Amino acid sequence: MQNAEYSCEYGSMKFYALCGFGGVLSCGLTHTAVVPLDLVKCRMQVDPQKYKGIFNGFSVTLKEDGVRGLAKGWAPTFIGYSMQGLCKFGFYEVFKVLYSNMLGEENAYLWRTSLYLAASASAEFFADIALAPMEAAKVRIQTQPGYANTLRDAAPKMYQEEGLKAFYKGVAPLWMRQIPYTMMKFACFERTVEALYKFVVPKPRSECSKPEQLVVTFVAGYIAGVFCAIVSHPADSVVSVLNKEKGSSASQVLQRLGFRGVWKGLFARIIMIGTLTALQWFIYDSVKVYFRLPRPPPPEMPESLKKKLGLTQ
Repeated sequence: MQNAEYSCEYGSMKFYALCGFGGVLSCGLTHTAVVPLDLVKCRMQVDPQKYKGIFNGFSVTLKEDGVRGLAKGWAPTFIGYSMQGLCKFGFYEVFKVLYSNMLGEENAYLWRTSLYLAASASAEFFADIALAPMEAAKVRIQTQPGYANTLRDAAPKMYQEEGLKAFYKGVAPLWMRQIPYTMMKFACFERTVEALYKFVVPKPRSECSKPEQLVVTFVAGYIAGVFCAIVSHPADSVVSVLNKEKGSSASQVLQRLGFRGVWKGLFARIIMIGTLTALQWFIYDSVKVYFRLPRPPPPEMPESLKKKLGLTQ
């Protein structure tokens, strides 16, 4: 039964394709927009003596490379994160439907947080394989002075030096950083939306206008983003150092950075990731609204379960 207000059915191929497209826009655009901030953050992690803080980092970069220097690495960022967004959001919707069908309606409700965690972890596993080659090129371009200025220079050079391994050696640390981050991002977002409608928004979602719903999306996205940043920051520091140094392992880098070292640049990252996550959810949900995709309301307890628990009159 297809409703006139929706352009396709929940869980159809068209639905997943458009969700994937929403993911491309949401990740590709937002990550490309914050390239200057990301560039300074990577440089602070890799060379803290030279780039002492966020503002100092910007001024040093501007002095040395000018305004154009701030956009270094925009191409691999855009391509890499568009691919990652496609897989992350597209597969998240796929796995969410797959896993809830496996669990059945009642368990899917009871175990919904675990469902969000499992679906997002599964999606991110594939998303990182799509992102790894571009992430490796981006870190080289941004943090190795004189290595290469563009993706066209960097990719062939990396392939000559280390073969295909150059592009995928960062995939395990990426999983370490991105999987906990994505699990937080999706589960935290879903539960925050649920809580906001329950405790903060004075009326149910069905009575909220589309713009009002998108404001809730934005707020929930920001809250989720703050938690994301904290959870994944230590691994992020390790990834930045690893890609710069040939031949050192994640555990060696961890030992050398120590407890205080891995939290360097956290404040910058909280602002960056909070804003990013809020914008990503906002863009993703706006795409869903624009294409009239079915957007299921916050989960409610199935009737059959209410009866079992004696909650119905």
